[in-house]
Amino acid sequence: MPELWMPGAQRLDIGDHAPTDGGPAKAVPHITWDKNATAARPADLVPYENLRAYFSGGGRAVAPHILWDPWTGRICQFVPATSRSKSLVDKSGGTRTNRAGAVVLQIEALFFPYCRVGGRTYARLVDTPCKGWDELHAWVHSWGVADAWPNGRPENCTRNERTWETKSGWYPHAAVPENDHQDPLSWPDFPTTTANPAPAKPKYEPYPGERFFMNGSQPAYGKSSPIFTAMGRRLVAKGFGRYYSVGPGPKLGPADVKAYEAYQRSLGYTGAAATWPPGPTSWNKLQVPNV
Repeated sequence: MPELWMPGAQRLDIGDHAPTDGGPAKAVPHITWDKNATAARPADLVPYENLRAYFSGGGRAVAPHILWDPWTGRICQFVPATSRSKSLVDKSGGTRTNRAGAVVLQIEALFFPYCRVGGRTYARLVDTPCKGWDELHAWVHSWGVADAWPNGRPENCTRNERTWETKSGWYPHAAVPENDHQDPLSWPDFPTTTANPAPAKPKYEPYPGERFFMNGSQPAYGKSSPIFTAMGRRLVAKGFGRYYSVGPGPKLGPADVKAYEAYQRSLGYTGAAATWPPGPTSWNKLQVPNV
């Protein structure tokens, strides 16, 4: 079964979950468009942290499922996949835009036209690095959303309500009935496979053995590895982010140990079985993405 919370994303559950109506699975891409800029007058991009705080605070009434930073690949999820979110206008008496599908996954890309990042101006979302897009697409696709634009790509789309009601795929905000926004204006292509792809890496990081996590009888504090970053992000996604004041990062620290021990207790382990280091069973259940 696909995961309710995207693997690797920060989980920031704002509550207020409500079911969808069923039907063809959909994804709705947006851009945050929180400033109006032009080629002649570009503006600095609003920080990711500001939008994350907005959607989890004063803006939770219009929060999407996902906030995506295409420069860094950071992703935050506010409600589970099977809940409706609230980023679309939903007029009474018509299609229930936020609920019209088995899932209606709404994704806000951190972007506005002619935003300025690192001294460079970006006119279109597709001009950005689009980091994290492959992972984001894979998660959306796992929920049965077709790799199609039934009402047209963002650059040239319509708001055909019949198509919206009957076909699975990606619907730009500009292609959703009852709405008048014109975003996202562009969106990256769906990932494709090559005729002779390289051998696939394992999907999840294999258990590296107890010695990897230890320095003698003590946790290997200070040891650096991208595996620790990936592990910490999975622990955050599983709901144990309260142990981190910063990070997760590549250096093993007390927050990682406390979060992992809490995760093991959530699996039913007690006593010494719940303490550091990780064991192969809990590690494999955590499903740390391959690094």
